[in-house]
Amino acid sequence: MFNELTERQKEVLKYIIQNFILTATPIGSSFLAKQSDLGLSSASIRNVMADLEEQGFLSHPHVSAGRIPTDKAYRLYVNGLMEFNELDKLEQKTIFQDLIGISDTDDLLKETGKLLSRISHQLSIVSSPHLITGRLNRIEVIQISSSKILVILTIESLVVKTITMEFISDIRHSQLEKITSFLNERLSGLTLKEIRDTFYDRIKDAENEETGLIRLFLGNTDKLFSDFTSKERVHISGTKNILSQPEFESPEKVRSIIELIDNEDIIIHIIDRYEEKMSSEGITILIGSENDIEKLQNYSMIISSYNIGETKGTIGVIGPKRMEYQRLIPLVGYITEFVSSKN
Repeated sequence: MFNELTERQKEVLKYIIQNFILTATPIGSSFLAKQSDLGLSSASIRNVMADLEEQGFLSHPHVSAGRIPTDKAYRLYVNGLMEFNELDKLEQKTIFQDLIGISDTDDLLKETGKLLSRISHQLSIVSSPHLITGRLNRIEVIQISSSKILVILTIESLVVKTITMEFISDIRHSQLEKITSFLNERLSGLTLKEIRDTFYDRIKDAENEETGLIRLFLGNTDKLFSDFTSKERVHISGTKNILSQPEFESPEKVRSIIELIDNEDIIIHIIDRYEEKMSSEGITILIGSENDIEKLQNYSMIISSYNIGETKGTIGVIGPKRMEYQRLIPLVGYITEFVSSKN
């Protein structure tokens, strides 16, 4: 794609994209002739723009002379025309100061999402790590009433999952401690997937213990040793920030982004689909129609994978295709590295 354009065409296309990112209005040849340092007449630029439109890099949405970049143009821009901006020192300092003192993983991820949205002016997405691949550090079982217990799973030192279960039994504190100790002895150090797949074999010799707690665990193996639900897994922040963009002036566009925010399953589907690519290649950029989900085809996504031990989660932004890629790609990369380094 990069080699199919002449140097003049690349320069004109680059200027169009950069100015459209700034203005959100179609770019005309007269504007470029006056405002750029291309050294080309309006007529020459108009001819180049016509060639670029014919090749699928520009579209002509209205009867005006202005052109806007296509998804193909943005992809070329990201892959070769764009010059990355170094992340602003003040932004680096803000990230450090806002996140360095947070030790609880869930709080860290929520605050990361809020901070990323505030700096990027886009919608931020931060997914909790995949618990299924995380190693269990310990189990705690706490009786919170005469009919309920709270099970706390601590995974990879920092990630915590809690489950409340009905358990009507007069269990003594000493019995609870003994069973908790037994479970930790048999399960600590294993991944949740290993526990889920082999739980019965590991605890079958205690299946008939007198309180019935082990039988309760057996009946709830999938619930206990599974991943977070979609709603639990993803934190979406920044609705107010993204709605301030000119793309969302119409009620229809506002409704579309609200529907997207309300449907965590769409976001989780994309995250899971590109998880392997993020792990091997780092930051992944999806532009418009590169997304096979129709609701996302008017947007771009920049996503990256962070690590907590052996578990992985995702950090990124969603916004108009007109987003500042040269600034946001380094921002997502920096925050991802920062979150990984804290664990």
